[in-house]
Amino acid sequence: MTTPTATLTDRYVAAAARHLPETQRDEFARELRERIADEMDARLAASANGAPTTAADAEDAVLRELGDPAALAAAYVDRPLQLIGPRYFLAWKRLLTLLYAIVLPITAAAVLLAQLLSGAGPGEIAAEVVGVVLALVVHLAFWVTLVFAILERTPGTKAVERWTPDQLPEIRDEGRAGRLGDLIASLVFLGLFAVVIVWQQVRPPSFGGPGQEIPVLDPALWSFWLPYFLVLIVLEMLFAVAIYLWGWNWPLAIANLVLNVAFTVPALWLLATEQLFNPALLDVIGWPWGEAGAVTTTVLVFVFVGIAVWDVIDGVVKTVRGRGGSALTLGRI
Repeated sequence: MTTPTATLTDRYVAAAARHLPETQRDEFARELRERIADEMDARLAASANGAPTTAADAEDAVLRELGDPAALAAAYVDRPLQLIGPRYFLAWKRLLTLLYAIVLPITAAAVLLAQLLSGAGPGEIAAEVVGVVLALVVHLAFWVTLVFAILERTPGTKAVERWTPDQLPEIRDEGRAGRLGDLIASLVFLGLFAVVIVWQQVRPPSFGGPGQEIPVLDPALWSFWLPYFLVLIVLEMLFAVAIYLWGWNWPLAIANLVLNVAFTVPALWLLATEQLFNPALLDVIGWPWGEAGAVTTTVLVFVFVGIAVWDVIDGVVKTVRGRGGSALTLGRI
């Protein structure tokens, strides 16, 4: 969400300050605003004796003179902006950051899906995903850096386009920016959960040898319950997107409670009535439904209920904080 009343100065200060340690941002922002205001006043005063200049023109001219906010922030903390040379450093950094943000997650997801479809074990999957991602990190850094090093040392290479205030980003909604990580984590986890539910039926794991590929969950559940849980996963994904877009509020906190109940109650009932896991699997692994069955079931029930209750409480607390209150205000809602 952008700030409707944000001026060019607001956007410039925000763009520069986010490159500094948080402890230095307030002081830097205050000094930079004063510097911009003083230089604008000087230009407006000088215009009284020459060609007329508006406040907007003066602001634009001052920001152009200050230059790229990232470079200004680096100069403030005396941090040199160069790895291969100063001319292309910012362009190199921005391109590499963009490639990492786009290419790495897509590659990791593609390798993970390929490994799941091939029937690889968990250890093999983790090793393959980590190995491919690390190799890609190294290759991207090497080849991008090599290209910029060649450009830096090539005579007659066109200089990087001069920075202008038109390139300033809008001021970010910091609340939404902080929720982006939660959204990505939720979507990845829920997507993997759905894939595992389908995968354990389509490509069941082997428990012993050839001919012992057995689905973990009871295949009879495909008549209703497994499709039901898959629909809940889709609803959870939509819920995660809603949290990202609007933040926590009371309707979403109530929806969180409903989704937790809709998942936990049927799952516990299926577990308690011994309908959740495939009977053939339990025979192979010797699952303790005998004397130890009651203890095992009790522990799993506490785990399921504990996770659900914690998630509901966490949603309520975040809703109260989002309204500017604290957990102590719950009794007055």
